[in-house]
Amino acid sequence: MNKRILKNNFLEIEYLTHSLRISGLKLTGKTNLLADLSHQAPVSTPYGNFYFRGGHRLWHSPEAMPRTYAPDTGELKITELSNGVILETNTEPGTGIRKRIEIELASDKPSVSLTHTLINDGLWSVELAPWTITQLRLGGVAILPMPVGNVDEAGLLPNRNISFWSYSRISDPRLTLRDDYVLFKADSLPPFKMGYFNPHGWLAYYVDGILFRKSFDAKSDSVYPDNNSNAELYCNDEFVELESLAPLTRLNPGATVTHHETWEVSLGLDLLPADLRGLVAR
Repeated sequence: MNKRILKNNFLEIEYLTHSLRISGLKLTGKTNLLADLSHQAPVSTPYGNFYFRGGHRLWHSPEAMPRTYAPDTGELKITELSNGVILETNTEPGTGIRKRIEIELASDKPSVSLTHTLINDGLWSVELAPWTITQLRLGGVAILPMPVGNVDEAGLLPNRNISFWSYSRISDPRLTLRDDYVLFKADSLPPFKMGYFNPHGWLAYYVDGILFRKSFDAKSDSVYPDNNSNAELYCNDEFVELESLAPLTRLNPGATVTHHETWEVSLGLDLLPADLRGLVAR
């Protein structure tokens, strides 16, 4: 498996050269935060085998078989940057979509900027949304900030809408529902998934004294997939996922759509609001 590494004095990022994946993320001298699924059997599709591999990947939502699982294995087009790299796939069989991730590592801190791009190389327009999935190793706590305050001046309209997938249990002992935050202890129990509109534009995960936080745009005037979810959490017995989504868009032939994330990694909880640190550290 061909891998390459980007690093500064604070952070190390590992990516694959034969599949659109970021496979490693770690503070200098620490262990990898991302899950390794290289042992998993592939998913068979009409277009070939899809390999999860673990780490961070770019999909397009809404999820459907076989469209979502179009294979992304093969040599990538790789463009070196002064502080990063651009990774680009061939056009997906069956969908006509080409994927690109631009990775830019900050020079002076443990932070990385990711620009995810979908290009429609097909003959017809496609409705989709860029969907970025970061798979992290188990044993930590996921932090999801919730909407707070009134939507309208009089406070008559609902201000939050949480979607649970059919296999999720609202009584799951790993789940803590609060007015201001949702906390999820990423232990090995049955699969769980939830999604919601996150106006704060960030999600975080705390494991072994290290905090990972990903930030993204949150557009309240747009429509998102999955009952208007721009943020989703998934967990099973091997990994936990922090997922962010861009708005649904009608992508015409030859057009592109992008979705940007910023990753920050730190020792301790300083990247979190002060009122949240005590809850996570328990």
